[in-house]
Amino acid sequence: MSQPSAASLNVSRETFERLEHYVALLRKWSPKINLVSRATLDDVWDRHIRDSLQVFDAAEGLAGPWLDLGTGGGLPGLVVALLQKQEFSVTLIESDQRKAAFLRTVLRETETQAKVIADRIEATPPQAAAILSARALAPLPQLLTFVDRHLAPGGTALLLKGITWENELTEAQKSFSFHWDAIRSCTQEGAVILRIREISRV
Repeated sequence: MSQPSAASLNVSRETFERLEHYVALLRKWSPKINLVSRATLDDVWDRHIRDSLQVFDAAEGLAGPWLDLGTGGGLPGLVVALLQKQEFSVTLIESDQRKAAFLRTVLRETETQAKVIADRIEATPPQAAAILSARALAPLPQLLTFVDRHLAPGGTALLLKGITWENELTEAQKSFSFHWDAIRSCTQEGAVILRIREISRV
């Protein structure tokens, strides 16, 4: 898509300026440390920013600490932080030290509050997150192992999944019990945001 506007993204002008700065840094750093696929950089607003905004929209009505697993280049967790909604305190887990340095650079230069944990997800102490997000991290059965570790009782996981999501869901239900619903993606045909609650091991 062409360069969007604050109105087309339904964000304030100040938020849009933070997102623009983030996109500029993403384009600058990505060729060096592979933050996102080179093929998607020309379509970064649609493939990455809008994709992350819809996760934030899926959290409507929720509140509390927000944890993003395997944040990478900041998607979707850093975008959530850049929206600066006061009901969320955002923590980003990213084990790659170079990517963690990028995340901290964006936070500093946009004067945005969020915590970056530069460690492996399974080595990080349980975070008791009210909201947990992940994008392009792992197949659902493995991903739910991380969710089970870091999601607070009564919390909600918002997981971006591609067109094979139903197969992943079937596999995950062999090891975990959970309530779920699927929100159709607005950026990729056949993809969804899985909203998962009340997870427990079978």
